[in-house]
Amino acid sequence: MKAESLAAGVAGLGAKDLNRLVSGLSDRDCEALLHDWKFWGRAAQLPPEGDWFCWLVMAGRGFGKTRMGVEWLRSQVEGPSPLSAPKGTPERIALVADSFLDGVQTMVQGESGLMACSPEAFRPHFEVSKKRLVWPNGIQAFLYSSESPDQLRGPQHGLAWADEIAKWSHVEETWNNLLFGLRLGHSPRVMITTTPRNIPLLRRMVEDDRVHVTRGNTFENKANLPTVFLEEIRQRYENTRIGRQELYGELLTGIEGALWNRDLLEGCRLDDLPELSRIVVAVDPPVTSGPDADQCGIIVAGRDEAGRAFVVRDETVQGLSPLDWARRAIRAYHEFEADRLVAEVNNGGDLVESLIRQVDPEVSYLPVRASRGKAVRAEPVAALYEQGRVFHQGIFPELEEEMCGFSQAEVRKGKSPDRVDALVWAITDLLLRRENRPRIRQIIY
Repeated sequence: MKAESLAAGVAGLGAKDLNRLVSGLSDRDCEALLHDWKFWGRAAQLPPEGDWFCWLVMAGRGFGKTRMGVEWLRSQVEGPSPLSAPKGTPERIALVADSFLDGVQTMVQGESGLMACSPEAFRPHFEVSKKRLVWPNGIQAFLYSSESPDQLRGPQHGLAWADEIAKWSHVEETWNNLLFGLRLGHSPRVMITTTPRNIPLLRRMVEDDRVHVTRGNTFENKANLPTVFLEEIRQRYENTRIGRQELYGELLTGIEGALWNRDLLEGCRLDDLPELSRIVVAVDPPVTSGPDADQCGIIVAGRDEAGRAFVVRDETVQGLSPLDWARRAIRAYHEFEADRLVAEVNNGGDLVESLIRQVDPEVSYLPVRASRGKAVRAEPVAALYEQGRVFHQGIFPELEEEMCGFSQAEVRKGKSPDRVDALVWAITDLLLRRENRPRIRQIIY
């Protein structure tokens, strides 16, 4: 029995007939059914029809994007004469992830990766040292990392799968190099699977008529996700901007009047830190404790001798007792060998210092009290970003989401930007407090 006819027949059976059929399946039929993506995949997970070059799958976490990428590649590799390479030349496929480790753990060896989802008789052989997979028919796939975009300068490919492109380290350079090499065969194609972030490349893609866009949300895959997970994320992130992005797959644009925007934050990102002359841990304590309390904003940042600030860690927590969030802040203080712990005391007063001293009486502690509104305090810090004096080591999704949604209007609605508050206190202490302002040497070229 062919896999296609088997899948169509099974789909229309009732429970009684289904049990009878399953008990009579041969091992070969079971293997065919197990790996028949047309049967298991939802309609939104199947490849678009027609002649296309770029397929962008932009959906929430847990939607099944990785499995879609795997099954699309399987359909190209396992079929008769799947790719149009010159005779005698094994086709080459590019697998591009944010890092080599991400590629191995997600695209190749993950629960929904190529190794787990390929039938045993046609499973590729993974040569880790060569970063290469080889199928029984000779087709090869090579792993690449956005951390080293020049790896893609030179190699040619007939197909490409780009995973989580929105978090790539060097997204524009990596994407350009990938496209320049996508020139093998008569009909090269690229598939992109990603949770969205408001980066220029994704904005261009969704507006390009030549790109086929598939959208989806986490809850469309609820049959394959734990109920406790779905309940937790719905309670935590429903009706929030980060929920719209991470769960519902929306490509969010900036809020009118926001002090930060995505382009500004993308321009301040770096991988390697310079030597820091001063490091602080800033804390914005919650008024209450418990699972429904506000978050306790905890941000670690430092500055160098040139007068630039660097955000290096977001340790923000929620639902912890006052003593537990104090321990978390002090742990970060010691881990980074910080010079000072700065904490807002408008609501906690002496209690905040009492908690800090209870955990570690030797901590260098500075209480700060807000005498102006949140937006007014944040404006000079946002100006430092615009001047190119503040950088982020890597990506901080929750912090950056708060930053891009931070405006006077949002503050008036009662929104509590706890991560942003801690960030503002950290940068203020490093660059705006009079006694801490570094001498900036004038450089003449």
